[in-house]
Amino acid sequence: MTKIHASPALSRFRVLDLSRVRAGPTCARMLADFGADVIRIEPPPGVDPNDAMFAAKRHGGDFQNLNRNKRGLALNLKKKEGIEVLHRLVKDADVVLENWRPDVKKRLGLDYDTLAAINPRIILASISGYGQDGPYAWRPGFDQVIQGMGGLMSVTGFKETGPVRAGIAVSDSSTGLYAALGILTALLEREVSGRGQWVHASLLHAQIAMMDFQAARYLVEGDVPTQEGNDHPTSAPMGMFHASDGALNIGVSGEGQWRDFCKAIERPDWLERAEFRLNADRVRNRQEINRTVQALFLQQPVAHWVALLNRAGIPAGPVYTVPQMFEDEQVRHLGVVTSVNDPGGQPVHMISQPVVLARTPARVVAKAPDVGQHSDEVLREAGYDEADIAQLHALEVV
Repeated sequence: MTKIHASPALSRFRVLDLSRVRAGPTCARMLADFGADVIRIEPPPGVDPNDAMFAAKRHGGDFQNLNRNKRGLALNLKKKEGIEVLHRLVKDADVVLENWRPDVKKRLGLDYDTLAAINPRIILASISGYGQDGPYAWRPGFDQVIQGMGGLMSVTGFKETGPVRAGIAVSDSSTGLYAALGILTALLEREVSGRGQWVHASLLHAQIAMMDFQAARYLVEGDVPTQEGNDHPTSAPMGMFHASDGALNIGVSGEGQWRDFCKAIERPDWLERAEFRLNADRVRNRQEINRTVQALFLQQPVAHWVALLNRAGIPAGPVYTVPQMFEDEQVRHLGVVTSVNDPGGQPVHMISQPVVLARTPARVVAKAPDVGQHSDEVLREAGYDEADIAQLHALEVV
């Protein structure tokens, strides 16, 4: 047995992870880091023409970071024997996670009704681009396309440049996290009802939810958000400024912080300027206040302003490159980077789980599995004997 015990928190649960790319693996990683027995199920080599896209750099940082702490089962779901194996695994599983287009699971016999007939306690978690039904349900989902449709690109960047994508896969990652929350909620509810249920999340809905106050402003006040560059849309001065040796972000929110800010930078006269008196005035005169603050900040280095403003209770921090980010003393203190050794004993560096549980913390204890690395082991646990397993190999089911 090589079950992976990353944490005792979710160790009693088994997850069959059929997902690919980013949103689904992000969801499964969350559960695996907290100890769930996550079995990553993928086709044997040569079965799926998209293999190269889904796992082109299997030993690279992205794939390893997404799929650590999971076991690997190679299973050909294009064969009826493969579906039979999966149905057998469902009997003792708690969660099945998939991100196919909505019609695929019905065609394969892996829809919720079919799975619930096998195991009434099963939770089917489905991730899609646009939802499980509706006019766009059949469309393939892609993060940047969803960033555009979900409004994020319309508020990112500068007015002169037009819409700009965010530099990370916001809709993919957020959907994975929302799906993990849904799974955990369904598991908690199952303790009362004894029954599983279908949990589904879409990239489009998740992206709009991530728009948060920008979308809410429009729904309630009718205020259409626009691109504001590095400025905050409703507060000033708040955003990015250049010091003598680099850039920093500051956040001055409300009248109390404005007074503290002016006191800290030794410019009490700014409090008397009519165009800076209230936040609404400062937002209306944003260009002038930004020009004034920028001229001051150029007189000292980033470290000076960050220290000065934080001592005064004003949020401020440097704008890092990725290498600089990892060198920051607080990032190091938080243990953001963790490592696990590959079979050759070389460390593979990954991002640790950001949610901290004091008594049953998440850990990273295993690299992402090779294709089918644990196939025979998982089949034995499901009750297959050696002859059965040999036959499944002979039929190229596993």
